[in-house]
Amino acid sequence: MTVGSTPSRAVVVGTGSRAQMFTEALARRPHLRVAALCDPNPVRIAHHQRLLKEAGEPEAATWSPAEFERRLRADDIQEVVVTCVDALHDGYIVPALRAGCRVVTEKPMTTDAAKCRRILETVGETGNHLTVAFNYRFNPVHEEVHRQLSGGAIGEVLSVHFEWLLDTRHGADYFRRWHREKQHSGGLMVHKSSHHFDLVNWWLGARPEEVFGYGGLGFYGRTAGERSGYRREYERAHGATAARDDPFALELAGNDALRSLYLDAEGVDGYHRDRNVFGDGITIEDDMALLVRYDTGATMTYHLTAYSPWEGYRVMFNGTRGRLELEVEESRWQPPVLGTSSGRGAVHGDQALANAGGPRLVLRPLWEPPREVALPEFGHAGHGGGDERMLDVLYGPVDPAAAGKTAVDGADVPDTRETPDTSDASDTSDASDASRRSATEEDGALALVTGLAANRSFADGKPVATADVVTL
Repeated sequence: MTVGSTPSRAVVVGTGSRAQMFTEALARRPHLRVAALCDPNPVRIAHHQRLLKEAGEPEAATWSPAEFERRLRADDIQEVVVTCVDALHDGYIVPALRAGCRVVTEKPMTTDAAKCRRILETVGETGNHLTVAFNYRFNPVHEEVHRQLSGGAIGEVLSVHFEWLLDTRHGADYFRRWHREKQHSGGLMVHKSSHHFDLVNWWLGARPEEVFGYGGLGFYGRTAGERSGYRREYERAHGATAARDDPFALELAGNDALRSLYLDAEGVDGYHRDRNVFGDGITIEDDMALLVRYDTGATMTYHLTAYSPWEGYRVMFNGTRGRLELEVEESRWQPPVLGTSSGRGAVHGDQALANAGGPRLVLRPLWEPPREVALPEFGHAGHGGGDERMLDVLYGPVDPAAAGKTAVDGADVPDTRETPDTSDASDTSDASDASRRSATEEDGALALVTGLAANRSFADGKPVATADVVTL
């Protein structure tokens, strides 16, 4: 498509908080048009219509989920973005692939093995591929880690130690909303840790083969809350006197976006975004420890904590020629904040957290003094800059001319249905360059299978072969 031609028509499926990033990104790119918004809740759709109006874009058609498959072809849709509840992703991915649309789905790709197989089978039947929005791949710090490892800085990687800490602001948020029910999210091993598992797969160029783990609910939920004394007697925070000074409560009314997306929408579907994190009905874990073996022979010890006083992560790689250590402090500590100032209503990811720290990457070669690796300028907002870089790769830059392009055509706007050929010896670009990092359905499945195997191991108390979960 060249400048001045008809924009590609897109539908955004699921119009919650995360979907705002995609609605705004598509609206800012003249070669794309948000032609439709699909959601069972018209109040949330209306919020996204306002985003389009503010961007100077025309109102989109409104679809109910039941109309989705029929209207893909009737409305001439070329682009589909799936950002709905995780367990429902496959219901939109599969018909979109069959209709020949270009599909981008939020992580995780889906939440169970049967749905994963259905997606992979559809890819095989149609020859159409999809992209999983693993934005952490696009974080420049993570790119530098990839560069160090792929360049042989520590030789062959033999083991990885990975600790991810969610503080009591971010971590608690998964226990307020639909993510707290494993049937909807797959639990944090699927919804959250798929990001981390994808990073390790990409960093090592490896595939997980066996997983063993322990997981439990020890901090959130009624029983733990009563034991610790953190529990207050309310079901949801809005209108509850007991929630007014509760550091674990989320205030919806004080933020325009949260009020518009959730509080005003409750009358349609009854969904409460601000439930008590120490309430009943929580079926996901808040503390999880894994041991993973990869096809390269490397192993990983992994721990996810969802109730930490600080937010960030440490990942260490041990190799035949040394050790590489990354530490990122996204928040050194969190005050008891009851709301969010994010214009998108995002509790995390959209803005830098209070008391943000920084990243540090240290290379420790054998028989040499350790040295700190220079890192690019780092900002915590937008997932370390990963969101905007990912959007540029997926949809092209907002201003193609500013990026050195003369036209917006098929070569300039990335089409992830084709995997770039990196075998040309004359190509001198870095192997971790952003244009090569978009995750396919295979990457989505490889990240998912670690989490699914972990969930099975939590239940059975035994190691689980990934091939017994999903064959890839």
